[in-house]
Amino acid sequence: MDSGDWAMALEGDGEAFGRVFDRHRHRVQRHCMRLVPVDTDAADSVAIVFLEAWRNRARVRLVDGSLLPWLLVTATNVARNQTRAARRYRAALDRLPPPEPVPDHADRDDDGDAVRALRQLGHRDQEIITLSVLEGYSEREIAGALGIAPGTVKSRLSRARTRLAAALTASGPTTQPAVERNGARS
Repeated sequence: MDSGDWAMALEGDGEAFGRVFDRHRHRVQRHCMRLVPVDTDAADSVAIVFLEAWRNRARVRLVDGSLLPWLLVTATNVARNQTRAARRYRAALDRLPPPEPVPDHADRDDDGDAVRALRQLGHRDQEIITLSVLEGYSEREIAGALGIAPGTVKSRLSRARTRLAAALTASGPTTQPAVERNGARS
């Protein structure tokens, strides 16, 4: 069955080798899937098996005109090698020190003076400051979003800014300004 195609493959005929591949790849893949620890490694095993068949085509033995027995024995050896390599890789990873934990910026306790002051404001003031200052919307866009007149937005924004400034002043800075050697503040 494979002998004719294999004879042509021995002479370097890639298409004949392709026919052998098409004929046996599914059987070799099923065999590999039973042997490798991770199913996704089976495709790699199949590729290695047929690469070995091509590289060693002069030494490959057909059994009753079929290449399949040689392919299955080679697949078993390839799977063993992959399993050993995976075990060595896992052992090497286990010898590495654990990674240093990276702090999550979302877990920070200190949001800063401005955020604390904004949180002290009422809901309407937070809303108008957020839309205007933080998100950059115009008074007309804010009026449309909130369903109020643009003049109302302007007056609310003015009052909210005044209250935010007062809240910032009342809380005071949490850090002191740097002092130069001659005693002047920077």
